[in-house]
Amino acid sequence: MTAAMHNSLDLEGRPQDTRIVVAMSGGVDSSVTAALLKSEGYDVVGITLQLYDHGAATHRKGACCAGRDIHDARNVAERIGIPHYVLDYESRFRESVIDNFADSYALGETPVPCIECNRSIKFRDLLSTARELGAAALATGHYVASRRLADGSRALVCAADADRDQSYFLFATTREQLDFLRFPLGDMTKQHARELARRFGLEVADKQDSQDICFVPTGRYTDIIGRLKPNAIAPGDIVDLDGRVLGQHQGIVHFTVGQRKGLGIAASAPLYVVRLDAASRRVVVGPREALWMDRIALRDVNWIGGGALDRVIGAGIELFVRVRSTRTPQPAWLRAADGGYEVELVAGEEGVSPGQACVFYDAASGQARVLGGGFIKSATAKNAALRRGAWETIAPPLPEVMRG
Repeated sequence: MTAAMHNSLDLEGRPQDTRIVVAMSGGVDSSVTAALLKSEGYDVVGITLQLYDHGAATHRKGACCAGRDIHDARNVAERIGIPHYVLDYESRFRESVIDNFADSYALGETPVPCIECNRSIKFRDLLSTARELGAAALATGHYVASRRLADGSRALVCAADADRDQSYFLFATTREQLDFLRFPLGDMTKQHARELARRFGLEVADKQDSQDICFVPTGRYTDIIGRLKPNAIAPGDIVDLDGRVLGQHQGIVHFTVGQRKGLGIAASAPLYVVRLDAASRRVVVGPREALWMDRIALRDVNWIGGGALDRVIGAGIELFVRVRSTRTPQPAWLRAADGGYEVELVAGEEGVSPGQACVFYDAASGQARVLGGGFIKSATAKNAALRRGAWETIAPPLPEVMRG
């Protein structure tokens, strides 16, 4: 018996007999994905999700899936000759993403809404719609790749273009979803994608990338949180590590761990936000060394490495973790702890913020495999004395912490 032939998407069958749904946001990446697959002969169907009331966002650059983007996606579909549908996902997006975002900020966290959108809207709801349409796969324009493993399952790996890699935002993807997802741009640079867009004659070839949070048309996310969670914009105290009141603030929503600017208090030395205490509405500030953490408790851990996590974890697994999308992966131990999981960073990390993701990799660079990850519940320093100045002499100089 001869092995079944696999096409360019590693699916059985000829492209013309293979239906692929492409999630089209109206940007250059998803447009190129659709055009590329169409040019290879696949039966391509484009779907654009209307995720929120785009009236206010229509004229703003850098917001995705707004009115202009739906228009652009429709134009691209027409240009390359594929059917295109706009699905109204507003209510489920509001429940799964916007409400979660507001809840998280009100708890003193710094959430990453793109992760929740990928997990619950694109890779759950849209994926299910793609199956209903008889598709063999759902393709997206994400810069991440997947590889077939010896057992036939698929591994998620970092993009070839490290500057564009989006693996951090996709750690919550499940094994079952990975089997159905395809990422045609994973081994391509952004420059190459734009060149393809020009070659295919797509109007979006030079369209700028989306910035910020798509559902915040003004860029002021505090407006949305204030409307949904008024308590998050209630005033409170700014205190030092010993609880002494240094000043007042107008809502914990205005702060994130690691922040230095805009604290509104005078001090002889620079102070940073070390912790946000939502229950008491306190913003806790301290010197830079107080930001140094090496133990991270996680929630909602997703494991897509080999085997079942509880079986392979033993005394701990050595891996590399990224605690913010802009950081490089660094060595750590993943261990079972208190009925859940925790990560111990070998060298420590500055400004670890609850609500952000801690993503696991099998290597520090290159097209490393994504092993999963979890959301940061809390972070501590093993030795409390380290938080009171001992690090000043041995901590390496670090770039100023940026807002998450």
